[in-house]
Amino acid sequence: MNITKQRAFPTIPNKNICVPIGSILAVQYFYEKLNFCDIFSKHKSKGLDLNSLLIGLLSYKLTDNFSIKEAGKWLNQKEILDILNLERFHERVLYRTLELLGRNKEEILCDILDSLFSVYGFEETNINLDWTSIVLHGTKANLGKFGYSRDHRPDKLQITVGVSELADPINIPIGITVNKGNVLDLEHFSDTFNQVKSRLKKGSLIVFDKGANTKDNLNLILDAKIDDLTSMKLNKSDDKIIENFDLERAELIDSKKGIYGIKIIKPSSIKYFYFSESLQKKQLEAKARAAMKKLQEAKEVQKAVINKKKLPKRFRVNNELIEIDYSFRTKLEELSDEEAIELLKASLINGREGFFCLKSNRDLTLEDALITYRKKDSIEKIFHSLKNEINIKPLRVWSDDSIYGAIILGFIAQLFISLMRYEFEDLKHISTKFIKKSLKNLTLTVKFKINGVKNYIFANFDRINSLIVAKMNGIT
Repeated sequence: MNITKQRAFPTIPNKNICVPIGSILAVQYFYEKLNFCDIFSKHKSKGLDLNSLLIGLLSYKLTDNFSIKEAGKWLNQKEILDILNLERFHERVLYRTLELLGRNKEEILCDILDSLFSVYGFEETNINLDWTSIVLHGTKANLGKFGYSRDHRPDKLQITVGVSELADPINIPIGITVNKGNVLDLEHFSDTFNQVKSRLKKGSLIVFDKGANTKDNLNLILDAKIDDLTSMKLNKSDDKIIENFDLERAELIDSKKGIYGIKIIKPSSIKYFYFSESLQKKQLEAKARAAMKKLQEAKEVQKAVINKKKLPKRFRVNNELIEIDYSFRTKLEELSDEEAIELLKASLINGREGFFCLKSNRDLTLEDALITYRKKDSIEKIFHSLKNEINIKPLRVWSDDSIYGAIILGFIAQLFISLMRYEFEDLKHISTKFIKKSLKNLTLTVKFKINGVKNYIFANFDRINSLIVAKMNGIT
């Protein structure tokens, strides 16, 4: 049997160093294009150069991004310091940088907004608004409150964050607001809207969901001479519309999903009322699963009652300071499983399954209203990117100013990613994860020669990072 022996390449230790350079190049490009040096330099004149520190922090966010402590280690590499023209510094400098951003948040975000519109001159100013929550580690910040957690961590303090985004086809975030963790969307709306409304042209369309749909918020939009499109929560007044909804008379919007719609025109607004066969099926299936779950729970309780045993732990109040005598009686003694399921379904199913409603003060077609509202999902992608790829969660900072600073830093990093998609058509549908990976892959190798001379070698070019380098060099 012949065994092919692989040739071994001779490996000799050397002083050559390889550092990721793609994210630094990308950050430097947009930082210069948006005149960020002018925006930030007025906030710090002594000590280390604030712009160099921010370019370094943003580059780290688009490279590894574990923590401020790890950012300090990454930035203090000699080669990175040389690239950024910085001297070695203590990590405390980075925490002070975050606090400086937070203290000047209103002016900084206003200047960023001005620069964006000055450089790019966006013609369309339709926007999407939405809000989310971010887990906060630490208990000293006043912003940290318990509230409805979109991160599924109700046990943790949190903050709420609002984002405004120029709508499709631009899809660029232009504003970000921060509030306490227990502030509802309907309260947070005014902060987020007022931050960007001066840049919106009259007749622009603002799209948001029903969580912020209140009379006061709609009046804010009306006063700014802007149109709105939002969803509505169905209530008893809509049941008559549902009862009289005739598929044969309704307009077919989507034959694949079986979506039909009607327009209900009122003096000051238009309701776009829809029925979806596929949505109805999903909702009925979900309620059937809920009915089966309730039946199973009732059986567990019934079994405990018959056997004169303690209730299963999940049905009890588990607190040593509370004494409760339980007395339960189920209806299962009188009902068959089929009858029990029908009873549960009757309590869960309300006849609104498959129906939903949009509302606007702009006269749109049923199809356009639905398509426009669905495109609001692009802001959900920004939230996903901010949280899971830019990695602004969980926040591990202690003061309110540090929280604001960390959010602004994440916002700028996301802004640069979105601008890459805007400027490069090839990146329009590339996720943040793959853009970051490509930038990280582009490396600068420092090769040391015997006489002490250094050679600089760029390596690992690909389709994505090549676009950035070509743009920086003025190559089209």
